[in-house]
Amino acid sequence: MYKRLSAIMFPLVTLLCIGSIYWGYQEHQEKNSILIKAENQYQRAFHDLSYHVQQVHKQLGNTLAVNAKSQAYHRKGLINVWRLTSEAQNEVNQLPLTLLPFNTTEEFLSRISNFAYKTAIRDLSKNPLTDDEFKTLKALYQRSDEISNNLLTMQEKVLSNHLRWMDVEVALASEKSVNDNTIIDGFKTVDKKVGEYPELNWGPSVASMYQKRTVKMLGGKNVTPEEIKKKAAEFLGLNSSADVRVVENGQGTEYASYSATVGGNGSGKKNGDKIELDFTQKGGLLIWYMNPRDVGDKKIDLKGARQKADEFLNKHGYKGMKPASYDETGNDGVFTYIATQDGVLIYPEKVTVKVALDNGEVVGLQASDYVYEHHARKLPKPKITKEAARKALNPDMKVRSESLALILNEMSEETLCYEFTGRINKQGYKIYINADTGIEETIEETPELR
Repeated sequence: MYKRLSAIMFPLVTLLCIGSIYWGYQEHQEKNSILIKAENQYQRAFHDLSYHVQQVHKQLGNTLAVNAKSQAYHRKGLINVWRLTSEAQNEVNQLPLTLLPFNTTEEFLSRISNFAYKTAIRDLSKNPLTDDEFKTLKALYQRSDEISNNLLTMQEKVLSNHLRWMDVEVALASEKSVNDNTIIDGFKTVDKKVGEYPELNWGPSVASMYQKRTVKMLGGKNVTPEEIKKKAAEFLGLNSSADVRVVENGQGTEYASYSATVGGNGSGKKNGDKIELDFTQKGGLLIWYMNPRDVGDKKIDLKGARQKADEFLNKHGYKGMKPASYDETGNDGVFTYIATQDGVLIYPEKVTVKVALDNGEVVGLQASDYVYEHHARKLPKPKITKEAARKALNPDMKVRSESLALILNEMSEETLCYEFTGRINKQGYKIYINADTGIEETIEETPELR
């Protein structure tokens, strides 16, 4: 009996052992294949980064080498700088540097990219490079050479010492032996040197892109937590502010604000459901509101949702707002509203309203753009007529609406335009024609909001 059982079980166990060994071998091979692929991708991204930074330096040199009046070559060189720095930024994002402080170099590359792009897209025949911009280009030429040489030094060490990027990823994730890693040390050195560079004159169009919104931009007096409690209760229609909890964010900094949280019996919400609101410390203006309740099946159509959003904005003091776009996310309808002044749409001043489509309740508001950009403007007069602006449109476009609008152009400058909304090729578009020049300023593909 034992011999018969052994005769059956031994081959079976042998087959199982061979199968498990083969499966383990296959798993090991697949794991190695994934690791090799990841390593190859990291190595390619790093070597491409080194090459593209080197080419940025070369293109900056070529741009500076030509005659100061050579606008055509300046544009060509700056476009190449923009393209190459964009490539370099993309390659930085492909490397396992999320846990490594390399943000100073990333921001520097971003500023070079934006400086080159915004300078290249303007009409250099009318607005050639200024003396300050030439100084900036010369400084960038020198600094890009230093960064390139540092990356080349790292590249030589990586190749000569057969260093692996997978070791970098493991070291950063485990926080072990980080100080002994040549690649990590190299990137830290590059970032430290970039951080020590004196600030450059990037020009107003680029500087505005990195300008942070602070309390200094706001009017009014500083409010207290008790005042925020009352504001939150009043906004939500509560009889008392007793159930409103307020905390201060960024205490003692330029970004100070208050967060108010409402929940429990006082709000009529279930336990765990918390309504949240953020207010500016200066002036006590509402920045953000969110009611994260579960939304039931859709019962409200677009027209009904828009009516609820209109009523909500009027009730809370956002007068004269015009709906500009609409989107649905699940059972929520999201409207973007634009402020108006003297019949002109003021696009920098916008709010986003989220409406629950089960009963039409407004469950979200994003108003930071309105808070920081709202002020009376001295609007310019258009130099061309609406009829003249229409001539710049495609004849096949079926225009549904038209109005004057103030938008931010690619130079981040407020620009008066004629806004034409309509359809072409079965798709909705908004086309903005410069009210001074009659040239297309920007084009947006958009669903129509009837």
